Amino acid sequence: MTNPPSLPQPETVRAVALFSGGLDSILAVQVVRLQGIDVQGVTFETPFFSARKARDAARQIDLPLRVVDFADEHLEMVKAPRYGYGKNMNPCIDCHALMLRKAGEIMEEMGAAFILTGEVLGQRPMSQGKQSLYVVAKNSGYLERVVRPLSALLLPETAPEREGKVDRERLLAIQGRGRKTQMQMAADMGITRYEAPAGGCLLTDAMFSRRLRDLFSHLPGCTARDVEMLKYGRHFRIDEQVKAVVGRNHQDNLAIERTAGDGYTLIRMVGYPGPLTALSPGWNEEGLRTAASLCVLYSDAPKDLPVTVNILSGMTLRSLDIAAASPDEAARRLV
Repeated sequence: MTNPPSLPQPETVRAVALFSGGLDSILAVQVVRLQGIDVQGVTFETPFFSARKARDAARQIDLPLRVVDFADEHLEMVKAPRYGYGKNMNPCIDCHALMLRKAGEIMEEMGAAFILTGEVLGQRPMSQGKQSLYVVAKNSGYLERVVRPLSALLLPETAPEREGKVDRERLLAIQGRGRKTQMQMAADMGITRYEAPAGGCLLTDAMFSRRLRDLFSHLPGCTARDVEMLKYGRHFRIDEQVKAVVGRNHQDNLAIERTAGDGYTLIRMVGYPGPLTALSPGWNEEGLRTAASLCVLYSDAPKDLPVTVNILSGMTLRSLDIAAASPDEAARRLV
């Protein structure tokens, strides 16, 4: 007896999700998954933001997640973004375009059909207006392959929709800054844990942005390690080339020591609790004394007479007796 011919199995459609771990990106993934599409998440790490939230959210919805560290390439973009900055040092349009380009490369590598994001039309004035969404996708090089499931019905049809890879009629028309629709969707899908949408990127922080502008101004060739140091301690401009970073607490001290690496000179109090102070390369003796005096100022040592600090520069350890800087001098040098 001859077996009947087997019917061809439908091809599994694959997609790459630009996944931040926020509620909108979670919902975008789930909306597409409801169509039987296999989704691979991708998220990014730089000194400006981590992948922690994305990792946590991916575990919650059982999403395979690839974490891409593109710190060096991202930093060069932040130094000179084509579309400028937002309120602080956040180049949102250029940043999203770069992420989409990287996600597109992964899409091609996997043989996936499209990229999806959790962007919502009109949610953020600078980067999620209709024109901005178009510019972001166009500059990524994957204009026709970017699907935004939460707002797709308000946006032009994309190639995957025309090709039948994703059913446009089952996508959504969410817009604006309100969250009620998304929160109701989350409840309906059994998604109970998600973080608030704000925060996460240091480039939107005013104090961090001030430090970053100072760094770019004085050290145009700065590296990701230089940026990492901006997260910790108090920063003081010693001269046009040199800066001192003074720890605020024990955790700061540990982070400063870990980040400083070769080239930095480390200053510690002798006989009194106090901060670790890291002095960037290129200092002269006057600058060293200034940094040491700042270390004393923020220590528990008396402020009206010289005390001893230890100075470690490379493999050379020396001691120096110095009095505390004045609060006025510290305020003048504070970045």
